[in-house]
Amino acid sequence: QVQLVESGGGLVQAGGSLRLSCLASGRTFSNYNAGWFRQAPGKEREFVAAIMWSGGRTEYADSVKGRFTISRDNAKNTMSLQMNRLKPEDTAVYYCAADRNLLLLARIGGEYDYWGQGTQVTVSS
Repeated sequence: QVQLVESGGGLVQAGGSLRLSCLASGRTFSNYNAGWFRQAPGKEREFVAAIMWSGGRTEYADSVKGRFTISRDNAKNTMSLQMNRLKPEDTAVYYCAADRNLLLLARIGGEYDYWGQGTQVTVSS
């Protein structure tokens, strides 16, 4: 199995940027597709972005498309989420996740097998 640890969250003003990182340990990270999800207080967890094991394909939620960029470095066992032009509605706990199924780049949290503990992102208006 793989263990995931997120970092990089914090407090930022609207319009600012943050870069989240996810460090994987255990099994080889390139054995997994990976994604970012977020959960705001009182709301359900939602898909943010996902990336194929090779980095060759990405998917984004419409709400973040054009503002967020997902990337990965399998040699370093890391995945990142560059978040630009942040909005107050981006405030949430952000989670990275890994999926053993390499055939499908999933947008549903239930498809993912491993999760990090989350990192808080707060965007002030």
